[in-house]
Amino acid sequence: MNKTTAALYALADDKDPRMAEKDDQGTKDKATGPFAHRAAVAHRLHRGFQLDLVVEGALVGLMGGGVVTLYRMALSAAERTLRSLTGMAMGQPLLMALWFAFLGLLVLVVGRLMLWEPYTQGSGIPQVDAEVMGRIDMPWYRVLGAKFVEGTLCALGGLSLGREGPSVQLGGMSGKAVSRLLHRNRGEERLLVTCGAAAGMSAAFHAPLTGVLFAVEEIHKQFTAPLIVSVMCSSVVSDFLVSQVLGVKPVLTLAGFAHDLPHAYYLYVLVMGVFCGAMGALHNRGMFGCQRLYEKIDWQLPYARLAVPFALAGVMAFTAPQLMCGGDAIMELIEKPGTLPLLTIVALLVGKYLFTTVSFASGAPGGTLFPLVIMGMLVGGLYGVLCVHLTGLSGTYVPNFVALGVAALFAGVVRAPVTAVVLVFELTGSLDALLSVSVVSIVAYVTANLLGVDPFYEHLLAKLLGTTPDDPQVNGRTDEKILHSYNVGTGSRVEGKLIRDIPWPDGARVVTIERAGDEIVPTGTTRLMALDVLLVIMGDEVSDDVDLKLRQMFRPAIDSNWTPTDGSRRQE
Repeated sequence: MNKTTAALYALADDKDPRMAEKDDQGTKDKATGPFAHRAAVAHRLHRGFQLDLVVEGALVGLMGGGVVTLYRMALSAAERTLRSLTGMAMGQPLLMALWFAFLGLLVLVVGRLMLWEPYTQGSGIPQVDAEVMGRIDMPWYRVLGAKFVEGTLCALGGLSLGREGPSVQLGGMSGKAVSRLLHRNRGEERLLVTCGAAAGMSAAFHAPLTGVLFAVEEIHKQFTAPLIVSVMCSSVVSDFLVSQVLGVKPVLTLAGFAHDLPHAYYLYVLVMGVFCGAMGALHNRGMFGCQRLYEKIDWQLPYARLAVPFALAGVMAFTAPQLMCGGDAIMELIEKPGTLPLLTIVALLVGKYLFTTVSFASGAPGGTLFPLVIMGMLVGGLYGVLCVHLTGLSGTYVPNFVALGVAALFAGVVRAPVTAVVLVFELTGSLDALLSVSVVSIVAYVTANLLGVDPFYEHLLAKLLGTTPDDPQVNGRTDEKILHSYNVGTGSRVEGKLIRDIPWPDGARVVTIERAGDEIVPTGTTRLMALDVLLVIMGDEVSDDVDLKLRQMFRPAIDSNWTPTDGSRRQE
């Protein structure tokens, strides 16, 4: 063993580097037991590590894409069956009564599955967030089976829920399955779960770049070269698999899209960004408020809560079938938004939002992203029609505002503006509107933040973690070593400081520093520079606290949520 590797092992073992060579004899080939973390360090520093990530990312893409492809096929079959059965029962009291009885049976089955595997309730995205953070440890085989069946039954019942959230969770658990089959450590497992989340989103929307950006911006919240490469590989492989089975046609098509708005009309874009940011904040506030109302139902759980959206779905099936499921029927209506009366757009928007809120807040297994995109199209269509009526804007630009509405509402609700821009690009297949979409997303994002309403998935994640502190799966820690990479942000608290002068959290050790393509073995006199990439090893039992502190220390000063001097979070 060379001295550099010996020093790195010593850091991993929390020993003096001079003793590393002496202790190495007889242990260098051990990959389990007390020396398992040494194998993890060696694997991470090996030049073949990047190739391993690509191969493993492809495996995750194949499994995640395959599972989500089957899931989409099951949902499509369920929706066809739903519309066929309710169409036959329309106007026949006996058959309508039988349909409501069937909905009651679905409540019992879905509720029983949720009791069998509690981590399947809701969209699944907060659960994947918590898994990547290391706060929960979901049983992947139970989640895969239960979520698949629950989502299909909810679609069969007609609940206004999306496929994207469950697809992200199914993809994430596919990544975990690959990790367990390959016997990867917990740190690499989290990365593969992120890859699976990207594969799930890519397969659900038929949008590989959106899958990559969503996984990095919303799930992992960290941009590193190994992560980007492996996530891209998973997303692309997943999309290719879906294309071979379901065809290359996008899930959503923003038809009638004209060339970009003239710059003279960008005032309309700015106003729309403010409007959609406010709508996004209102969307979140309403969702969170409805969840609090459901919490007042504290008997016969989860059956009593599920009974509300299923009963409402039965009513909608015979009164407003366009509002059922994700929103494909509405999408067909607004392909030519200029032909829809203004009041019809308003009625569809309000109805879809209320039904989605009642469905999702109950804890039913399903997401909100697809309904959110449909609502964004309605908001954009509404805004465009109002501009035509009030300002004399040419009606040819209404489809532009439909596309802008998708990006703006997504940015206002999820607070992922980069993903919003890429999503619209992939749905339109055109770069013509890149500038206007970017502008409206940024304005909506800022407006929603200024209104002080929590981002949608961050709120759900905080609620999930707040309700599971005593979960044995959360607290069942081991002494396994975890590896994390951190980028030194520009203007961060540690930039320009010597390693010995930095108050490192207990249990954290810097293994190596990558600077301009070179690897540096750190010493106390090593000075950190902006854009350095630090590989840090920490114990699994303290990884949550250490990771939070290190993220705070390495945050760039430009991040408005943190001060560059003391790292304390500003008061909202």
